[in-house]
Formats: sequence, C-alpha cells, structure tokens
Amino acid sequence: MKKKNWIEFDNQENKYEENFKVDDSRKISKFIIVKQKKGKKGKTITLIKGLGIENEYQIKELLKKMKVFCGTGGTLIDNNIQLQGDMVIKAMDFLRKEGFQKL
Repeated sequence: MKKKNWIEFDNQENKYEENFKVDDSRKISKFIIVKQKKGKKGKTITLIKGLGIENEYQIKELLKKMKVFCGTGGTLIDNNIQLQGDMVIKAMDFLRKEGFQKL
C-alpha cells in the first residue's frame, strides 16, 4: 500500500526471531524460591534457583516477564534470578502460569 511518499512494508522476514522448543522435562524440575535478608544493606530479596534453563536468552526473557509481572526490579546472577523485595508468592504464581511445576 503506497501513500504519497510513505511506503509500508512487512518487516517479518528481516526480524531476527528464534523459535525455541519448550522441553516438558524442563517444565517439571526442582527449583527453589527463597527470601533472603542477607547483604544489600538488610534489604529483602527473593532468590530463584534451579529453573533448569541453560539458554541465556531464554532466562533473560523469563526474568524480564517476571519483573513486569511482579512490578519490581531484578537481576540475573549465575543463572539465578534475584528479585527485589518479598516476591515469593508472586514469583510462584508467575512460574505456575508459565507452566513450571515444583516437585
């Protein structure tokens, strides 16, 4: 569709998109969600360990979605997710919605 000097085009073929196949074995894994008050000047953090995701891109995307869902900041250290504040219940709800099951 052409309008004056404006040209519209479909950018889907140039967009870098990688389709990841989700492993069912990854979704059923033993992960740990704990609340810590160690370091950080006595501030509380929520630590999530052992999600079983080896791909750095996937875990960063999961962290980004989790931060938006919980409404808080967070970081990724050694494939462990750290969220600011006491977000244990919200993190568990989010992981259940994403299909993770805690053994």
